[in-house]
Amino acid sequence: MQEVSRVIPRLLYVPASIGLALLVLPLAGLLLKVDWAALPALLLSPEALQPLGLSLVTASVSTLLCLLLGVPLAVVIARSQPRAAGLLRALVTVPLVLPPLVGGIALLSLLGRGGVLGNTLELAGLRLPFTTAAVVIAQTFVALPFLVIAVEGALRTAGIRYERVAATLGAGRGTVFARITLPLVAPGLLAGTVLSFARALGEFGATALFAGNQAGVTRTMPLAIYTAFNGSGVTTDQAVALSLLLIAVAVIILVLVGTRRASVLS
Repeated sequence: MQEVSRVIPRLLYVPASIGLALLVLPLAGLLLKVDWAALPALLLSPEALQPLGLSLVTASVSTLLCLLLGVPLAVVIARSQPRAAGLLRALVTVPLVLPPLVGGIALLSLLGRGGVLGNTLELAGLRLPFTTAAVVIAQTFVALPFLVIAVEGALRTAGIRYERVAATLGAGRGTVFARITLPLVAPGLLAGTVLSFARALGEFGATALFAGNQAGVTRTMPLAIYTAFNGSGVTTDQAVALSLLLIAVAVIILVLVGTRRASVLS
């Protein structure tokens, strides 16, 4: 450790410390705002439990959709020719750089009333905007790239050598995928799954525009926090408590991912 520290220029410690403070101090400020004595009652109140339960359910469903759709997409990208893979990778990355509200407008333009597919869906008796299903779709839209990028990167790192050997020994494509490919990318798959869940749990912008903010139907934890600070629905203390809960979930997720990846790699 001392040998490594000698390599780092001392001047780098100044901006590094400022950067760390920029990330940590706002969270510390939030912790100082928490009413610890009232925290259990705040987290167990109906106004807090309702968005918490909705967030956990919708984030779990959207993460499952990310797995069902993202793993095949990652395989296609990783095993495509470089030009096609680059184009597909760029398309998958777009939701990561879009402002969240733009994602909501895009979903409304496609699935909303008067949208490209919205009228057809309504004729079939399906109305997606401002429903719980819209929450899941919005969360999947923003979370899917995390899983695809993680799995695709793991696939490219693993290469195709073991898959070729299995194929020459007579294994079918399905067997190679299930017995060779998936175990090889297990750390990346795990990381992508957990990050997708965390991103879905914290989704706000696309959900607000595409699904709305109806209590018990589309009001997830981020929307409950927003509602509190706009003076309706729940108190500011409950908003701080929900914010603390989201931070705790994020920390637990990151710790679990780090621990699990270390055990898999070892």
